[in-house]
Order: sequence, then structure tokens, then C-alpha cells
Amino acid sequence: MATIADIRAKSGLRQILEGQPQHVLLAVLLTIGAVALIAPVPDAPRLLGLTGTGWATLSIALALTHQVVVALGFRLQLHRALFTRLFGARDLAIWTAIFMPLLAARPITLILTGWADTVPITGLRWLEIPLGLALLAPAIWGMHSTLVHFTLRRAVGGDHFREEIRALPPVRGGVFDHTDNGMYGVVFLGFWGIALLFGSWNALVVAAFQHAYIWVHMYATEAPDMRRLYGP
Repeated sequence: MATIADIRAKSGLRQILEGQPQHVLLAVLLTIGAVALIAPVPDAPRLLGLTGTGWATLSIALALTHQVVVALGFRLQLHRALFTRLFGARDLAIWTAIFMPLLAARPITLILTGWADTVPITGLRWLEIPLGLALLAPAIWGMHSTLVHFTLRRAVGGDHFREEIRALPPVRGGVFDHTDNGMYGVVFLGFWGIALLFGSWNALVVAAFQHAYIWVHMYATEAPDMRRLYGP
């Protein structure tokens, strides 16, 4: 298996940009669709200065920012060692400090969207609440498994920075005994659960956008990176 140094020695602009035209196109289409589905309310109440539609729009914007930053960070570190050149041994710590606030903003702004929003999904709270709990429970389990078994340094893309992280064995334990992709496949179910628990249409739109867009990241950015780091 080629080392990260070997990958960098053979890479060029084509490798750095692989999948990113598709990323941009799908991001634009998803954003247009999500914004079109957001339901404004005249004279809507405000929470911390924003209406439910305001929080929904901000949540979508922050998700876009997060994934564009991650795509740039992953590719420039893997192919050009950007963070290592700039920050030396603190490269992964600096990257984590950039990555984590943007990641945390996604559920936080979703919760604030649901809290502020007055547009119902169905109005059938007896159905929405248990369904929301049913989706939130595996998401919490998946997040626990990610932190305990996958670990934070792998979750933020540490294999783009360190050979010793790339050399770690496949993850086992918790949700990873049942799926190789517990974060995107299971953890993001919690976003749908949050929207259903609030009974918020605009939060549901945001949840759908975020879940669809994270899979765009998986196929446009992570999948090509994983092929280079681990082979086909």
C-alpha cells in the first residue's frame, strides 16, 4: 500500500479536484430544492433574533460551509500537506478546532429551527413524537459508538494526517458491528428525529437537506480519498 507521501508525490490538480464538480452541482441543486421547500410565516415569532425560516436558512448555510471547508481541508492536506506545512505537529489539533464547531452547529441550528418554527409537519403529534424517538435512539447509539469505538481523531479525518491513524484496524463495536458507515447512515437519522419531535416542517426540510448533502460529501470527497488511502 502506498504511503501518504507516495500519494502526494503522484498527485496533481486532477486528483485534488476529483468529485468536486459533482459536489458543487449537487450542492446547488439540493440548496435550491431545500430553499424552495422552506415555508415562511408572516409575522412569525423570533428566537434569539431569528424566525424558524431564518434558522432553517442559517442551518443550510452552515452545513454548506462545513462541507466545503472539509472538502478543501481533506484534499489539500492529503495531496499537499497544507496543515502540516502551516502548523507542524499541531496540524491535526488545528484541523479539529476548525471541524468540530462547524459540525456542532448543524444539530444546534436544527434544534433552534424546530424550536422557533410554527409550521407543522402533519399535526399528528401522537405519531410524530414516537417516530422521532425511534429515530433519535439509534442516532444516539451511533454517536456513542463513533466517539468510543471510531474515536474523534478518525472521525475528523485523521487518516489524512497520520500514517499511524491510517494503519489502525477496521472499527468494531457498537453500531460498527452492523454497518461500516455508522455516522452517515445512522447518526444522521437523529436529525429527522429532532424535526419530528418538534413537529416542525422547516426543521424536517433542514434534516432532509443535511442528510442528503452528507452523502454527497461521502461519494464526492471521502470515497475517492478512501480509495487512495486504503485501495479499491
